[in-house]
Formats: sequence, structure tokens, C-alpha cells
Amino acid sequence: MTTAFDALQTAARLPYAALVTEIRALLADASVQVPQRLVQPLPGGGSLFVMPALDGRIAIAKLITFTPANTGTPRPTIQGDVVVFDIASGERTLILHGPTVTARRTAAVSLLAAQCLAPNKDGPLLIVGAGAQGSAHLGAFAQELSIRKVFIASRSNASAQALAAYARTRGLEASVVPDADSAVPDCPLIVTCTPAHDVILRGLPRGDAFVAAVGAFTPEMVELAPEVCRHCAQHGRIVVDAPDARHEAGDLLQAGLDVARFPTLSEVLAGNAPSAARGPVLFKSCGWAGWDLAAARAALSVE
Repeated sequence: MTTAFDALQTAARLPYAALVTEIRALLADASVQVPQRLVQPLPGGGSLFVMPALDGRIAIAKLITFTPANTGTPRPTIQGDVVVFDIASGERTLILHGPTVTARRTAAVSLLAAQCLAPNKDGPLLIVGAGAQGSAHLGAFAQELSIRKVFIASRSNASAQALAAYARTRGLEASVVPDADSAVPDCPLIVTCTPAHDVILRGLPRGDAFVAAVGAFTPEMVELAPEVCRHCAQHGRIVVDAPDARHEAGDLLQAGLDVARFPTLSEVLAGNAPSAARGPVLFKSCGWAGWDLAAARAALSVE
């Protein structure tokens, strides 16, 4: 029998600490297989993403649409499901709410990267983009790091104010800033999670900064100015979330950087990457079906 969870039920089965634990376990699991995802362009500028993954026990497929034209409307830009199958029986066992899985597993991956790589984990935190990813990252970082203050920048003042109000319910001091670059000197933690239509961050991060850039996940998309990426490559460190970023990380590709030379999060955790240099850390996340598999494993582990 298949159990289908809505957004709230899916979120309840994916607490951030449990997700981080499952992501770590997945990266050490030799049975995990993640084929390259299919990205099918759709008429009107949208895309259909088909993302399979499996381990020794379950197989998953995330089927989602990404519709940039929905930005600023009541319709979400990401819609779809994560379908979970039992390998032994072939039975479809679980259907998870795709946008919720995407938001929470992405935030959990950024959180794990911050826990491992951020030189200064105390904040303040700057979040650029006040949509679903901005909310998820704020929740994850507020819950698992010792931040006390957050700055929020968004093209939509109403969305920024709503996210600031949510931050205050978490006991944080929250301020909306009209210009993200103006807050960069004050923030050792930065997350960019916009629709990635164009550059939204040009300020060079400080020497103890950790920047998680998650909004651009195709070669054509971009959030960070090229000089920001090149500054981090020259004076600090760049880590990517998964090998697929080598041909999907628009921020880095458009900066003219050789993405293949940057270590993945898995290589860092396994100790197979060069030791960290001083300077800012840029964590470039493009998404990977392995993260969705980790979310499915976490959801199945909840009694």
C-alpha cells in the first residue's frame, strides 16, 4: 500500500538534524547509485526534471517541474513528487511532496557544508531570496547553528518582511535590507537562494565568510557575480555539492572557472580533498538525486 504525504506531513518526517545524519550516511554507502538526471526543456521556458537514485533497499524517482514564470504568483516555481519503491518487492511504498523535499534536503546539505567548512558559524546570517529555499535555510541554520541575527534581502519586500517575521518567531533578531551587498561585510554566513535570473550578489565576502549558493542549478543560471566566484577561488576555497555541478554550476562556469578542479562535499567529508586554505569558502550547490534518496531514507526511518 502506498502512503502519500502532503507538504506538512513530508516536512514533519524530515527534521534537519536527521537529514544531515542521513546525508552523511548516504555519502559513505557504497550501494548508492545516482544516474545523471534528465532535464527536459518545456515550451514557455520551464523544465521537467527526472531524477532517479537507489541504494541496496529502495529506489526513488523525483519528478518535478521548474516554472520560472510562476515567480511572484501564487503558483510555486517547483512542483512534483518523490516516489519511493521497495527494491525487493518492486512495490511503490511512499510518495513525498516534491517541493518540500527539495527545500529541506537542499537546506540540510547547505547546513552540513556549513558545519564542516564555515570558518565562523555564529553569524550574522545573510539570506538573499525569501521564498521556500530562504525559509528552509533560515529554519535549518537557526535550529542547528548558534546564529542570533539574520539579514534578509529580496526583490519582494512583502516576502522579505514575512521571512523576517518568521525569523523572529525563532528568537532571532531579523532585519530586512534593500541591498544584499550592503550586508556582506557584516555577515560571515551567506545563503543565496533566488530564482537566479541574474546576478544578485556582487560584494566580495570577508575572509571568514561561508557562502552557500543554491539558486542557480543550470549552466545558464547565475546568482553570483563572476568576481565573487573568482575571489573565492583565488583567496579561499570552492566546494561543490556533487559531481554533476561540474557541468551545471552556472555561477562558476560563467566566471570562467574549471569546475572539475573543485572538490565535492563527499570528498571533503572523506578526507580526500586538499586541506582547507584560509579565506572565504564558497559552497556551490546544484542539487543531486542522492540528496532526495537521503530524504526518502530519513522519511522511512520515522515510526
